[in-house]
Amino acid sequence: MIHLLLLYAIQQPVAAQPESWAPHRVYDSHHKEFKDFETLATEAAKADVVFLGEQHDDPGTHRMELALLQSISRRRSNVVLALEMFERDVQPILSQYLAGQIPEEAFLKGSRPWPAYQTDYRPLIEFAKAQGWKVVAGNVPRTLVGMGGVAGKGLDAITQRNDSTRAWAASEFKCPKDDDYFKRFGVTMGQHPMGNGPPPTKEELASITEKFYLAQCAKDETMAESIARARSDASAPLVIHYNGDFHSDFGEGTAERTKRRLPDAKIMIITAIPVTSFDSVDAKSMRKQADWLLFTLKQRP
Repeated sequence: MIHLLLLYAIQQPVAAQPESWAPHRVYDSHHKEFKDFETLATEAAKADVVFLGEQHDDPGTHRMELALLQSISRRRSNVVLALEMFERDVQPILSQYLAGQIPEEAFLKGSRPWPAYQTDYRPLIEFAKAQGWKVVAGNVPRTLVGMGGVAGKGLDAITQRNDSTRAWAASEFKCPKDDDYFKRFGVTMGQHPMGNGPPPTKEELASITEKFYLAQCAKDETMAESIARARSDASAPLVIHYNGDFHSDFGEGTAERTKRRLPDAKIMIITAIPVTSFDSVDAKSMRKQADWLLFTLKQRP
């Protein structure tokens, strides 16, 4: 009877945690060829820091972000999830929630989650919580970088603070205005609508661009410092950072500033690119954007 019970148990399918897959294709930029998602996950698990740059409004990308965490969890246990979507000042309440010390309602009330948190980022937080992983609220509070902060007053809005709020931002800032990142930021700003009034003059646009670039730089520096701190833990964890793609594309922004702080770290950059059809993807022309390109299929309206 015991043998029969054992045989029965062996033959039963093992209940597995459902994967959060979405239609996708994966491109290895270095080898210039398409690979499968598990190959991407295997390589990511070997890294010290992984950036995944997203377009915030793509459901397929968010599903594959969870799939990446699930895949990596089968390969590594010492993992830290770091997020642009939460700001440093809410780290205590985030940590309390992960430790089971407060209910989710209290966590959401005090952490300023993004509007699409329930569908886009809650699955990531809950998976990390179930795994016992640390989650880093890595960004600078928007109150410090908005028009009442860096975007309106420059970096002095942070560097001249002499109270506890100074620790909510990076301890140092390097914001060059002669590199490719600044140029790319300027092009993006020029394409961005400036309200309902007349378009700004060239001089006005240059001034606006510089102010908003400093705010962008403050975010990049703060997230990079948060990543470096998480990586410096004695367990040398893999830090997976999810952010808007502009912060890490081409190895710039947060990625470059992380490399400055962790010069010996193995950093992998993934960018998620929603497309209307996989058949028309010209991955080779985009390969400089990241080490790996993760194409997802846009949902039709």
